Amino acid sequence: MTRLILTADASAAGGLQTTGRADIVIPFEPRLIGGPLPSDAELMARLAPRTTQKPGSHWLDYRYLTRLPASIEEIGKNLGLIEFCERCETVELWIDPVPNAQLILIQLLDFFRSHEKAVSKMTLFQADVVIGNQTPKAFSKWKPPGVKIRSDHLAVASMTWQAYRQRTPQDWFDLLEKDLDALPQLRQTMLEMLEELPMPATGLGATEMLLLELIADGNLSPFDVFPGHMKRNTRRVFGYWEVGALLDGLARCPAPAVSGLDERPFREELHRDKARFEQYKQSKLSLTALGKAVLARTEDFSRHNPIHRWWGGTELTNDRLWRWDASSQSLIAP
Repeated sequence: MTRLILTADASAAGGLQTTGRADIVIPFEPRLIGGPLPSDAELMARLAPRTTQKPGSHWLDYRYLTRLPASIEEIGKNLGLIEFCERCETVELWIDPVPNAQLILIQLLDFFRSHEKAVSKMTLFQADVVIGNQTPKAFSKWKPPGVKIRSDHLAVASMTWQAYRQRTPQDWFDLLEKDLDALPQLRQTMLEMLEELPMPATGLGATEMLLLELIADGNLSPFDVFPGHMKRNTRRVFGYWEVGALLDGLARCPAPAVSGLDERPFREELHRDKARFEQYKQSKLSLTALGKAVLARTEDFSRHNPIHRWWGGTELTNDRLWRWDASSQSLIAP
């Protein structure tokens, strides 16, 4: 009997593998936040049997392993996700509560919707804590309740995934009026994502505003404001690379809100240059006059700087700046 676990995070996969709860644990962790979404064709190619996909573009090309475990080789390293699942007796989805993991969940369930044989083997383990943050001792005792994947899971996932891919956030916002209880962490994810739309007074999202708030305390380096376990930045939407890009955007623009950030841009090339990366890490950040005014909500960052970023399928620009008013829970069209 071959037992398969799919997770949305490599750290979770590593912890689950040590528990022996499955024969195979595979992380599927595309970033679905902070950039343009992959097209339908790209998504299908990633999950399809291996043919002409570029290295790193197949669902089994997960980057933290230098070679595939023998158990995967035996089942078939070139199989598509559906074919792989059909060769396993059980398939478990272990999913974190954080937004990117929830987006991966709805994308996967939308994909599985037309594959009844694979769905019949699936159980969802929806964690209310980050799986990869559990200690080895906790892993041995901890297991969230599992539920068999039903038609209502698939329907909610498909409806939400399609809304996220639209050219505006309106469909996503409208789903807050729907019954989403089949996927219990999804509503919180929807609100957290809406909070990353620009605010009415500042033109910045919740994570950007938190960066300004932390920097205002003084004498902080870049990594002091990055998110992480037991860190002051508790926002869960953006990961390491996205927060680095957001900080770049606040400091590298015509009218910066942040000063003192040395070296740029926050990409792999910077990390590979030891001297430059060390200089980056030692930067001492402070707010500019504009940054202080934005934090005080007396200035709008977007009135002084160009805006171009992605929120799901929505391309945000100065002319198309959808905003979210958290106090009234309302979406504001451009």
